[in-house]
Amino acid sequence: MREIRAVQRLHLWLETKDGMLLGLGRIQLLELVEELGSLNKAAAAMGMSYRAAWGRMKQTETVIGEPLVERSGPKKGFRLTPLGHEVVRTFRTWHHDVENFAVARAREIFPWTTEPYVEEGPKSGKSS
Repeated sequence: MREIRAVQRLHLWLETKDGMLLGLGRIQLLELVEELGSLNKAAAAMGMSYRAAWGRMKQTETVIGEPLVERSGPKKGFRLTPLGHEVVRTFRTWHHDVENFAVARAREIFPWTTEPYVEEGPKSGKSS
């Protein structure tokens, strides 16, 4: 068998009967809102419209029942609420743990090299 170097990619999300709760794209959107102080700039950095970003954020907040972002600053930008910070941290921890387990398991059962996917550059993507 020739040498194969596989990169593991996982798409993980959480949903409820009420709709989409969280996925990597929404976490990246929250991280960019915190970094850039603007939902509009965060949406643009991810290649989506402001309307799409606002809709996704509102959908998640509706399912959770509490805001993840709040208005801030003199220009009425946005920042994460304490819950928003906790959701980002908890999701990233969970995502990392699942990826690590999956890579370790792939290395046990497949006869080729398997490595985790590594995000490159600024946090971006079009996932939900």
